[in-house]
Amino acid sequence: MSKLTPFGNASAGALGALSANLAVFPLDVIKTRLQVQTKELKSLSPDQHYDSAVDAFLKILKTEGVWGLYSGLGAGLFGTVASAFSYFYFYSYVRGSYQKKVPGPISTGMELILGAISGAMSQICTLPVAVVTTRQQTSAKDEKLSFIGTMTKIIHDEGAAGLWRGLQASLVLCVNPAITYGMFERLKTIWLARLHRAGDTSGRLSAGQTFIIGALSKALATVVTYPYIMAKVKMQWKPPKHVATLSQKDRDAVTYKSSIDILQKVLAKEGVTGWYNGLQPQIIKAVLCQAILFVCKDQFAAWTVMLFALFAKAKTVAPAVSGQ
Repeated sequence: MSKLTPFGNASAGALGALSANLAVFPLDVIKTRLQVQTKELKSLSPDQHYDSAVDAFLKILKTEGVWGLYSGLGAGLFGTVASAFSYFYFYSYVRGSYQKKVPGPISTGMELILGAISGAMSQICTLPVAVVTTRQQTSAKDEKLSFIGTMTKIIHDEGAAGLWRGLQASLVLCVNPAITYGMFERLKTIWLARLHRAGDTSGRLSAGQTFIIGALSKALATVVTYPYIMAKVKMQWKPPKHVATLSQKDRDAVTYKSSIDILQKVLAKEGVTGWYNGLQPQIIKAVLCQAILFVCKDQFAAWTVMLFALFAKAKTVAPAVSGQ
């Protein structure tokens, strides 16, 4: 951990997350569309039904152009900053408070608990932005609205509660960052201990080492929690307006009451493999994003510490100069 306040850690984390998500945003659009597509809607929207991540990339590029790969970019990046800032703030604050009361090394189990608590607090605060982003990423070309327009429509059609669709799945998914950061801290401690034994007393990992540890941590967390990641997106998604032309049976198949309802319906229609639709781009996106985030956050944190040190030095020099 860097010598930063919760606000400093939150700022470094938010900047790192922004950089990472901007780099992989097209993958986010692709995986989201793969997650929400259903066989019932294939005949109605053939251009929005994809056989693979590559097929999705080519079809979006053909029908919507390059900007189609950045649908919901503004909301997505705003949500990324808000989510990362709030998570790192709560994580730093909760972890710091715990260490003050219980000095000494923190166990892996406690790291997971602290991460889950921080994740839950963050999700409750930022879920509305995620709902708006999902709607923008999955809306048909003729149904796309601005951030404010999308939010207003959700409130008009579903009430304010519509902005918190998928909250149940989101709270379950709090174990995702808990697993990620718990594994990251554990692997980082092990790696630093090995470096120390080898004579490296810097106490810091290189960018490459941080990338590898971040990638491994996020890959494990994504595979374990993916069914609920898919369920969360489906809960936040809204079927296109022409779903009304489907039979009652097919309409029921694409209308969901809860994340459990989604998992049951997908399992009945597609088997366990249906729970992992869109896993490939999700894994690539999540691993790259998380690894880049860890690298960027550490770098931003180091720069912030340097800036604080410079400001502190300037404050001590100024009185001395004025007194001459």
